[in-house]
Amino acid sequence: MQFHKSCVALVAACFLVASCGPAPTDNPESESIENPGPEASDTSVMQVGDCVETSVTLVGSRLEGVADSGSGVEFANGMSQVSYDVLPGIANSRVGDSVRICLVNVPENCPPGDDRGRVYSGTNLRTNETWTAPDSQHMCGGA
Repeated sequence: MQFHKSCVALVAACFLVASCGPAPTDNPESESIENPGPEASDTSVMQVGDCVETSVTLVGSRLEGVADSGSGVEFANGMSQVSYDVLPGIANSRVGDSVRICLVNVPENCPPGDDRGRVYSGTNLRTNETWTAPDSQHMCGGA
């Protein structure tokens, strides 16, 4: 009888622990923001024509709170794009959308370690809209 009570208590404890929900590291969304994981890419080693698939983590304007200041988007793999123009493909994207980002241009004669100004095309895989924008407001060697 004592063994039966111990088993019942053990099963009840297991259900109690399981009902608490997943641990924060088991949440793929929070993991992709804090730790990009396998979809992360070192953009400095990408060659023109290389593409990566990732997801949108932030969509907004170029300047925070200024709607007509352009477009800005950030991705789960740490990449981002910004434009002085409002780009419909970015504006119509939502957090969580899957996107394909392809490197289309790399500026030349940049100071060592200054990777700014790479231009990427993006395609939202939900909307099929595309856009082209750089990864920075300034080219390498600029402000």
